Amino acid sequence: MASEQRIDRDDDGIRLDRWFKRHYPALTHGRLEKLLRTGQVRIDGGRAKASDRLAAGQMVRLPPLVTEGNLTEKPRAPQPQMQGSLQDYVLYMDSSVIVLNKPPGLATQGGSGLTKHIDGMLDSLMFEKRQRPRLVHRLDRDTSGVLVIARTVPAAAALAKSLQQRDASKIYWALTKGVPAKKQGTVKAALLKEGGHGPHGRDEKMTVRDSDESKHAITDYMVMGEAGEEFAFVAAKPVTGRTHQIRVHLAFLGTPIIGDFKYGGDAAKGTGMIADRLHLHARCIDIAHPDGGRLQVTAPLPDHMRTSFESLGFDPDAEPKTFSFKPEKPAAKKSGYKPFRSAAAKSDPKVFGRITRDRKFGTKKPGASKSGAKKPGPPRGKKK
Repeated sequence: MASEQRIDRDDDGIRLDRWFKRHYPALTHGRLEKLLRTGQVRIDGGRAKASDRLAAGQMVRLPPLVTEGNLTEKPRAPQPQMQGSLQDYVLYMDSSVIVLNKPPGLATQGGSGLTKHIDGMLDSLMFEKRQRPRLVHRLDRDTSGVLVIARTVPAAAALAKSLQQRDASKIYWALTKGVPAKKQGTVKAALLKEGGHGPHGRDEKMTVRDSDESKHAITDYMVMGEAGEEFAFVAAKPVTGRTHQIRVHLAFLGTPIIGDFKYGGDAAKGTGMIADRLHLHARCIDIAHPDGGRLQVTAPLPDHMRTSFESLGFDPDAEPKTFSFKPEKPAAKKSGYKPFRSAAAKSDPKVFGRITRDRKFGTKKPGASKSGAKKPGPPRGKKK
């Protein structure tokens, strides 16, 4: 006998064929198409197509072939998942979002010659969910810091939209060789991808070039500390999100990031306690939370950057300060915040974060003063 199943909030917006692949993996796509053509699978009583988007609360009609497991075709062998867990790197988690402190040296996604990457280890972050988390942005392999992961399809769509519409603010910390001439400024330099780097020309490298094929790139920066004229602690805030943008722009200023030999060459070498590793860290992010309000998370520095900062007299535990380069009128206070700490970060005093939630305010009635007393109106005239 046919049965019905209600679509959960976590599956809101997913395609019908992908919903079946997630919940009934033994049902092949060909068999599903046949069930749809014959009307055995329906949405809210109506006929459906594999490409239809589902909404939370809808009812999907399931024939006995699906619910009772009477599938004659053999399911495809599951793809082997990468071994290892990311749970030790979790800074924050709720029902929609996970935020990681990505370690340096671990790639975000797979590529030529890569045997271990975050995308291949996301199964370790499923927890109580029945679906695999999703990447919504990436960090370079040797860059550490805040990486946001979506736990549901609606959350992934909302986060991707925020990033696309630039409703997100990311601040990176870097250690540079040399001190920028201007202690605070904006780099506007278009970037173009160069080919032919690395084995088989697959290694990406960007260059500053003004051409029809170039993409505009903007980075705000501020010098937070100096060690003579040899090193600088720089906070960078990318306005656009181009590949290697901060690395290229800081090198363009004549102050490459320590450990960035691709764009800094021999000038990027460390000395003494400063390791020859990339000193670029995604320190914090402020992004619209898929469930409302703002998500703000900060990640502590990796060990090699902490050692370098301490040896140069910079504070590796300083709380982040969002900086602005254009004077803005102070906005009215519209929301409060609720502090949080994840289970993995409770014992780490170097982790900062908060999530703001919108408050509901009552509206003032027309003609009412701040004290609530009604303002006197003009004297009424006599009706003619």
